[in-house]
Amino acid sequence: MDQLRFDGRVAVVTGAGGGLGKAYALLLASRGAKVVVNDLGSARDGAGKSNAADAVVKEIKDKGGVAVADYNSVVEGEKLIKTAIDNFGRIDILINNAGILRDKSFTKMTEQDWDLIQAVHLKGAFKTTHAAWETFRKQKYGRIVMTSSNAGLFGNFGQANYSAAKLGLVGLANTLAIEGAKYNIKVNTIVPTAASRLTEDILPPEMYEAMKPELIAPVVAYMVHESFNDTGAIIDSTLGFATKAQLFRSNGAPLKKRPSDPVTIESVKENWSKVVDMRGAKHLEKIADVTLELVDKLQEFEERSKLDGDKDSYWTTYDYNAKDLVIYALGVGASVENPTDLKFLYESHENFSPLPSFFILAGMCMEAPIVANAMPPGKFADFTNVLHGEQYIEFVGDFPGTEGVFTTRCYVVDILDKGSSAVAIVNSEIFQNKQLVCRTQQHIFVLGQGGFGGPRNSKNAIGVGNAPKRNPDAVVEQRTAEDQAALYRMSGDLNPLHIDPNVATASGHKKPILHGLASLGFSARHVLAKFGGNDSSNVKALKARFVKPVMPGETLVTEMWVEGKRVHFQTKTKETGNTVIAGAYIDFKNVVSAGGSPSAAAPSTASGTLKSDALFAKIQDEVKKNPDKATTVGGVFLYNITDNGKTVKQWTLDLKSPVVHDGAPKSGKADTTMTIADADLVQIASGALNPQVAYMKGKLKIAGNIMLAQKLGPLLKSDAKL
Repeated sequence: MDQLRFDGRVAVVTGAGGGLGKAYALLLASRGAKVVVNDLGSARDGAGKSNAADAVVKEIKDKGGVAVADYNSVVEGEKLIKTAIDNFGRIDILINNAGILRDKSFTKMTEQDWDLIQAVHLKGAFKTTHAAWETFRKQKYGRIVMTSSNAGLFGNFGQANYSAAKLGLVGLANTLAIEGAKYNIKVNTIVPTAASRLTEDILPPEMYEAMKPELIAPVVAYMVHESFNDTGAIIDSTLGFATKAQLFRSNGAPLKKRPSDPVTIESVKENWSKVVDMRGAKHLEKIADVTLELVDKLQEFEERSKLDGDKDSYWTTYDYNAKDLVIYALGVGASVENPTDLKFLYESHENFSPLPSFFILAGMCMEAPIVANAMPPGKFADFTNVLHGEQYIEFVGDFPGTEGVFTTRCYVVDILDKGSSAVAIVNSEIFQNKQLVCRTQQHIFVLGQGGFGGPRNSKNAIGVGNAPKRNPDAVVEQRTAEDQAALYRMSGDLNPLHIDPNVATASGHKKPILHGLASLGFSARHVLAKFGGNDSSNVKALKARFVKPVMPGETLVTEMWVEGKRVHFQTKTKETGNTVIAGAYIDFKNVVSAGGSPSAAAPSTASGTLKSDALFAKIQDEVKKNPDKATTVGGVFLYNITDNGKTVKQWTLDLKSPVVHDGAPKSGKADTTMTIADADLVQIASGALNPQVAYMKGKLKIAGNIMLAQKLGPLLKSDAKL
């Protein structure tokens, strides 16, 4: 790697008579910078003076460098900057490193202790930076580093004055980074922990020796180099290690249920756990982003309130990726021993797809407070007394892709009185990008909580479909593994009933039982393979009733009857003959007998222009300009461009003709098919993402002649820039 130099640059380093400042000054001078070594030569508490700056200047000069000493206080920052201008005619770099300590508990701290720390650390950095700012603006170049501390970021006993000043420097740097952006002024913050005059009798001797300032100096030197592009960053460094620190915000929560409700002390307490929940927290770059997010949250609250009406709803988010889909597929019996299952197990398969029953998980809310809150007076529901009775899912939009984030709304539509038990009918609506993609319904048995005089039936319940009274049209058997429940629970249902022998025994089972949804997943796979063309997007709806539990290791027997586009099924265990799933059905868009396949669905049309469209337009132009170069590749390449895991556009590079056009090949089929997200393709084109890395991570999927794809290299390194 080429050495990073500072030739022609002038740097001012405050507090450079020893410790970190000295290490910065020596390193910058050794790389060609002219350095102003500022230091009063005072002790840790700011008292006394010495010729420390002179000693550092002499060391720099002895090594062939250029430096001058400055003895001014940082609160007279204009004098420091004048030293640089008078001696070197310019200033390019300012490292605000000077500091003192006046550590005392808050009770014993005097106003002088407070003021002196603020003056040296915070006001001093303001004065030096303010004095250099106009020069930086005029020359459209400047590099500034503020020095903060973990005491500022986290607080530290006995350092209230110091902590306040050090966090104040972070705020100063953040604002100056914004104001200096258009003038190429980069302002960043270092949070160092090193041996210095401030720590020499605080740190243990062996730690003091190990925490050499020379291990931090290269970090700061890079932060003030002309090639450093970050601004507004907080970098923590010690012992040859560096990390970035940022502020994160939780997703927050409304403090009332409906827009018209008042905010009360009690409503704040009720929602406090959501307010402080840092799961899914994120960093926002600008104050404008905070405002935009607040507007989005308030708009979302209004929209949800309109949907909820008078019902109490439970809103959650559910995110998933290819790994989740594969784990789920294994949990419901998919196996590499069955070639038709590979598309559910291999993220780089050209037809990689979720199993349709996977999306039931996004609507699960059996143990959500929404059920407990809906119970009649004197009745309760929790994980100890709820059972999954029935399940329904219906796909109402485009079939979801292989990764994404859902927002789910769950709400109770009825509580039925079945005598000894209650049944909660819970609907879920699952949204992606504010579009409804599927809805589910669960019938949740709440054991021992009936007898409250409620209705026995509901018009809102989606009924089961009884199987025809004839021999089944198809039967599939598959043995579950002894570890099936242990594997399936990795998809999110961690109820100990399915893994803990003691809990299973207490619940009346001889061993942990298999999840009902795992058994349903097995059966749905069987039906999909037999009559759905093994195409998940061919499924419109699924309904099932859970009758009896399955023990891991038992064999599931799925019996199927075809009636129009509905396939009824029921599932038994071979070992006992017990029916475990009844009244079940899958509604298909098209029923296809085993061995056949439904016609391939055309990719949905993307709304608006994709980022990669401009890329292919450029390639079209380049191929027209250099047809001979294109034909040397001699292959037909199909690009499936995806968004949220779904193919939204196709482009064909026919380098035999040669011609480039949107859509599938106009004649024959592609030699090589590449599937990639729109954003990832743009990253590859810009060089930000290596194609080999994208392939290994499953972001780029290649089917067909993989070796032929490598011949694209010489062409795509041309001005096409793909």
